[in-house]
Amino acid sequence: MKILVTGAAGFVGKNLVENLKNIKNGKNRTHPKIHIDEIFEFDRSNTLDELDDYCRQCDFVFNLAGVNRPKNSDEFQKGNFGFASILLNTLKKNHNTCPVMLSSSIQATLQGRFGTSEYGLSKKAGEELFFSYAQETGAIVYVYRFPNLVGKWIQPNYNSAVGTFCYNIAHDLPIRVDDPKTELELLFIDDLLEEMAAALEGDAHHCDYPEKGTVIDEKVYDGLTPYFTSHGKYCGAIVTHRATLGHIVDLLQSFHDQPETSIMPAIPEGSLEKKLFSMYLSYLPKEKVAVPLSMHCDSRGSFTELIKTLNCGQVSVNISKPGITKGEHWHNSKWEIFIVVSGHGLIQERKIGTDEIIEYEVDGSNLQAVYMLPGYTHNIINLSQTEDLVTVMWANEVFNPEHPDTFSEKVEK
Repeated sequence: MKILVTGAAGFVGKNLVENLKNIKNGKNRTHPKIHIDEIFEFDRSNTLDELDDYCRQCDFVFNLAGVNRPKNSDEFQKGNFGFASILLNTLKKNHNTCPVMLSSSIQATLQGRFGTSEYGLSKKAGEELFFSYAQETGAIVYVYRFPNLVGKWIQPNYNSAVGTFCYNIAHDLPIRVDDPKTELELLFIDDLLEEMAAALEGDAHHCDYPEKGTVIDEKVYDGLTPYFTSHGKYCGAIVTHRATLGHIVDLLQSFHDQPETSIMPAIPEGSLEKKLFSMYLSYLPKEKVAVPLSMHCDSRGSFTELIKTLNCGQVSVNISKPGITKGEHWHNSKWEIFIVVSGHGLIQERKIGTDEIIEYEVDGSNLQAVYMLPGYTHNIINLSQTEDLVTVMWANEVFNPEHPDTFSEKVEK
């Protein structure tokens, strides 16, 4: 399969091309039905002769070229409708009826605040052009109306408020939020890429846009929300997220503060929080990529808290000097996991009120996770006389100095 990507230098185009390369080169094996021989990248730097050559050879077209921040409104029609005409006419000239995907916008619904949008009108005209092309040639067209696109590499201070917020907060610059209650529908680039792969496989998700006030399955539609149906005229990504500007800013601020607090926010699989955190990190300036940690040092070695979580405890690293014993305490309900990653040591545990000691010899060349059991006093001994013992420690709760649940008692009486 040979794939043509127009607008290849843009936000979506760049992400798409790099991920198509991963599939082509066998680095991404999650789409075994897709076999890519060549990727044609077309943007403003290319010539129409090159477009003609690409249109002659390609087996699928992703048309991502468009204008969304022109100097004057006339450029909307030229960039969004005009180029679409050139592309489709070039395909017709080469008698190529391969599938074509169009990147449109939710603004093309011309509903609500988009009713007089010049951008929406130009996108709507492009949609109609594609549907006419499909009817005339029999080619398959996939017309996608995207909501707010977000993710890594989106240009800040351009056409994405979320991108601007990420950049400014990461760089300690002020942001402006006129109405924190304003709700956005966000489509993250990785979810869009999955949908575009589905389109390549012939499994695009189809939808319609019911008129405002239409009730389907007890849901009242607003003219902007897609109704997914296999017979839909349009296509859409099935995974999007809705959030207010205020909530988005609060999350970004917590991401900004994480290195200082060490607290990792909850980022469940597939959640807005997880995806937004990844996006935020892509804007970090280089001086913030490496974060110094507070090491608590004494003659025995050091103890450093790495990451604290809201509901899954914390991770720390402990360094014991040669011959040193650490621990010698127990907990009522707190428990831990010790993993020695360097050095040679011995872990001992004894149930409170008994004399029996259980022991585990540990070293960095044979990694194992050893549980520190509740109600057992425990220690860790560096058996080496020359090398430090390095242990990664996970505890099921963040240390609370007001309720430490830690009581000293030697393992060996």
